[in-house]
Amino acid sequence: MLNSRLYTSLFILLFASFFGFSQIPTDSISNDIPEEISNDVSLDSIVRKPMNILAPSKAAFYSAVLPGLGQAYNKKYWKIPIVYVALGTGIYFYLDNDKTYDRYRDAYKSRLAGFTNDEFYGDGAAPRVSTDGLIRAQNTLRRNKELSLLITIGIYALQIIDANVDAHLLQYNLDENLALKPHFQYNEQEQSTNLGMTLNFKF
Repeated sequence: MLNSRLYTSLFILLFASFFGFSQIPTDSISNDIPEEISNDVSLDSIVRKPMNILAPSKAAFYSAVLPGLGQAYNKKYWKIPIVYVALGTGIYFYLDNDKTYDRYRDAYKSRLAGFTNDEFYGDGAAPRVSTDGLIRAQNTLRRNKELSLLITIGIYALQIIDANVDAHLLQYNLDENLALKPHFQYNEQEQSTNLGMTLNFKF
């Protein structure tokens, strides 16, 4: 139960860290143009980089080949340590549970063969861990192994999705060609105000 909660918390934390900082605030886009220039220069005259429609596919492919490579392709280098720590944690728990499972499995086989010299028997007349206890331990460790493997695979898939989404967001552009803006006007003749919404869409 404790391992399940740990795995779930780790997975949620990683999901939030991958996608929580992916969205770029739109305020930062408008701040890129100095105020003295934005009043005189039309946004249509600004040279924009062409969109690379293959970039998301490339980022996903690179992450599938080598975890973290898609994040490097997107220049999100700070995510690479998170990817490897997450994958390393999942692999560590899988190997640790697998090793412990083998110990209990060997002890169980030794008991079935009539031996009483396994590491879980102890020195007393009664075994320190009963045969039923060995069976329960094996079942628990097997479930933990499967859970660790599933979470590791999930993290691997998550970093591929993250690279793909990041590549999409890096090409996201908000300018005068496509904008939804509120407008506020004051009518001096009627001494009233007009509040509305303007949708700009240019080809």
